[in-house]
Amino acid sequence: MLYHSTSKKAPAASLQEAVTRGLAPDGGLYMPEQTGRLGDDFFKRMYDMDLQEIALEVAVHFLGGDVPTGDLKRMICDTLDFPVPLVHIHDKLYTLELFHGPTMAFKDIGARFMARLLGYFTSRDRQELNVLAATSGDTGSAVANGFYKLPGIRVFVLYPKGLVSSIQEKQFTTLGENITAIEVEGTFDDCQAMVKRAFADEELNRRMKLTSANSINWARLLPQSFYYFWGVAQMGRSADDIVCAVPSGNFGNICAGLIAKRLGLPIVHFIAATNINDIVPQYLQTGRFNPRSSVATIANAMDVGKPSNFARIAELYDHSHQDISSDVEGFVCTDRQILATIKEVYANRKYLLDPHGAIGYRALKSYLDGHPSETGFFIETAHPAKFTEAVKNATGEDVALPPNLARFADGKKQTVELPATFDALKNYLNSEKR
Repeated sequence: MLYHSTSKKAPAASLQEAVTRGLAPDGGLYMPEQTGRLGDDFFKRMYDMDLQEIALEVAVHFLGGDVPTGDLKRMICDTLDFPVPLVHIHDKLYTLELFHGPTMAFKDIGARFMARLLGYFTSRDRQELNVLAATSGDTGSAVANGFYKLPGIRVFVLYPKGLVSSIQEKQFTTLGENITAIEVEGTFDDCQAMVKRAFADEELNRRMKLTSANSINWARLLPQSFYYFWGVAQMGRSADDIVCAVPSGNFGNICAGLIAKRLGLPIVHFIAATNINDIVPQYLQTGRFNPRSSVATIANAMDVGKPSNFARIAELYDHSHQDISSDVEGFVCTDRQILATIKEVYANRKYLLDPHGAIGYRALKSYLDGHPSETGFFIETAHPAKFTEAVKNATGEDVALPPNLARFADGKKQTVELPATFDALKNYLNSEKR
């Protein structure tokens, strides 16, 4: 299958070209030439399949013409070697827990699959690949751990100094080996802009082979669609009118859900749940997309003022505001509301939310209160222990670190500090070229 740029100014690319470049030469994001609907037979069988079986069929639908099925199966089995349970909270409200992987965040799924797909291509080409990733929290840890010690691949993680939680920072700054953490004096949007400029710089790309590990890379975004099918499968055949609330920052996660819907998945409605960085909820109300500088919140992984993957959502709906807003509605949550929600759900339901999941829960509950005949699940994106300060502020109780997080606690932080300028990044990367 060929992939085109959302900016429409670059030639179509093969799968290997699309995922090893990450960003198209014209600055756009790659999208498949066709999406198509999965067959009715798949949806009849889906409720009796496990997560790995479902993921393989979706992967073959997109990648089967480029990667042998046996290799895809191995990638998926290696990636999805942990549970992704659907948990009942109360009434018709459920959560899909995506935090049972090695870094205890939903991005483990996309990052681990991408690492294996890129490893498949680089092992054939015998050429070193340099992965650039901007993170506002969990992307850095998931990407760093997914690519850790992978032969032929170096990873550079850019993150805003002082704006990620301490345990998130430890997860990608203590590894060493082929992982370099770059501490930027700026915001996540600055980090993302630096990465995008790196992909567009012809001189830098002649000197070193670059790709992205953010959800701007199709190989990171596609596997995120797998768990939407799995969530619906766990709801069962009898569940009607399923809605899904997705905590949204860079909008890759909800974009993957909308792609799953386009493939035929019976989710009737999506809720884009954000913190006060409400660029897309404002668009859904007004039809105007007005990016702005991000504002720091306790749901830091969603502190994004210019969500890149909105370009893919616009492409998917042929840039029709009416069509997008018919499938998606926005929901905005303040820090005070996040803390109140964590406190309330823990006290009344004995379920501990992280700040991002709290936004998803609040959005879904608000929707279901007005649509009592419908059933829904929200995406719980990270273990609450990754946000100990916020959770303790809400509940008054400490959160014990699970083993997957505790193993990073005593690691030595290793970072490179840079100002928030592309020239600083370019000079550093050129100095690191081996």
